[in-house]
Amino acid sequence: MNLTLLPALNASLNTASALLLILGYLFIRQRAVTAHTICMLSACGTSTLFLISYLVYHFFHGVTPFPRHDWVRLVYFLILISHTILAVVIVPLVMVVLFFALRGKFDKHRAVARVTLPLWLYVSVTGVVVYWMLYHL
Repeated sequence: MNLTLLPALNASLNTASALLLILGYLFIRQRAVTAHTICMLSACGTSTLFLISYLVYHFFHGVTPFPRHDWVRLVYFLILISHTILAVVIVPLVMVVLFFALRGKFDKHRAVARVTLPLWLYVSVTGVVVYWMLYHL
């Protein structure tokens, strides 16, 4: 199995997710509920595809060590640690936000989404940053 394209695919999926989250936010601010719903469900889809691809890659490939041993290494690990912790936290938050939206409990949906959106956006963007630091520095 050729795994060499999966890290770039994962970064692309994270980028797509971040863009969809931003668009979804902009749409709901304009009260374009259908467009918001499509963007947010698409962000869930791209994030799910990312997670599947990420797990497949690391199951077969294992860990990719960070190649640098200077000050950039510390920056990389600080970003990676915060990204990893929040990536774990974001999964149940997204599920709760979706649950409230699907149940029509929009006050609760909005309250949890106000916390979830910036965290999810941070995870998506830092996923791309981690990719670039690991494969392109």
